[in-house]
Amino acid sequence: MSDLSRKEQLYQLIRANPFISQQELAEQLALSRSAVAGHVASLIRERKLLGRAYVLRNERTVLCIGAACLDRKLRPHAPLQMATSNPACAEESFGGVARNIAANLAQLGLPCSLLTALGDDSSGRALRAQVEAAGIGMEGSLQVNGIGSGTYTAVLDASGEMVVALADMAIFDQLTPGWIASRQPQRNAAGMVVADLNLPVESVAMLLADARASGVPLVVVAVSQPKMARLPHDLQGLSLLILNRGELETRAGRALPTEADVQAACHELQAAGAQDIIVTCGASGVYHTLGQALHWLPAHDAQVVDVTGAGDAFSAAVVWSLLQDPAHLTLACERGLKAAAITLASPHTVSPELSADLLAAALIEE
Repeated sequence: MSDLSRKEQLYQLIRANPFISQQELAEQLALSRSAVAGHVASLIRERKLLGRAYVLRNERTVLCIGAACLDRKLRPHAPLQMATSNPACAEESFGGVARNIAANLAQLGLPCSLLTALGDDSSGRALRAQVEAAGIGMEGSLQVNGIGSGTYTAVLDASGEMVVALADMAIFDQLTPGWIASRQPQRNAAGMVVADLNLPVESVAMLLADARASGVPLVVVAVSQPKMARLPHDLQGLSLLILNRGELETRAGRALPTEADVQAACHELQAAGAQDIIVTCGASGVYHTLGQALHWLPAHDAQVVDVTGAGDAFSAAVVWSLLQDPAHLTLACERGLKAAAITLASPHTVSPELSADLLAAALIEE
């Protein structure tokens, strides 16, 4: 019997009983203890095992890395007038792209964890408590003294559409490659990693290198046009990039008025190493790659109450779907569009109405 099949047998025995001893493994496989130790070491290098106690990677666990912040939303009572004071109502909630995606995944019943940076302030403490209460793991997140937690302030118009947003995300520059390297146990446990572009460019590059070495799918979600500068040129190892049309134009360095222009820009990203790309186009719908082709899906009809968080719900539903059906990006985008529509109709950044059953039922009806 080959070493490969012996190692696979050993792996299956550990999957059946993670507490099995090396002596028991040796006896059942008719191997020496040293041979068993060698196979175990090989499985650890391949990240099928996570070190001592034979901790197995959960192929359905998602690790989100990036921003968690305090969201402030200001909505005028009447049509917005520029250069003057507008009577408005203010709301505060929790946000951040990575946090929102993790919260939506938890809402969909998927085990997930979050690596982020929080200040030693009331906002940071409240953020941590809320995330953990949602069942999202926060082990390994960074607490930074002397720096305030991240904030995102959105000014909406009377219909709920965003007019402008201001983000103070300096704290996430603390999520350096050295810090990410120190969180290897959390990264090793994930079946998929989702990172937002609040991370420094060097940290994103490190995650790409890690994905190339480990084979664990990496999804990168853009944040804004200015932060496209944090996306490395070399995208080898990137399974999926999710960005909007404006962010794609920023990366391409030119306007993309036609579908052919969008397709050409996606080809450039694929030539740089990205496997697949999703380009969201607001209320119109989304493009996504199918090999070298480009596929279009129209958005679902939705009564807009608040646009905040709809893009993050889309990304979360795509991730949730790909973990179940990795080869079906069109289905994932359909589910993402449905999740976005549900969120648009909600006053909440993460809609409490969102559920796995609702997404599946809606797609069957359609």
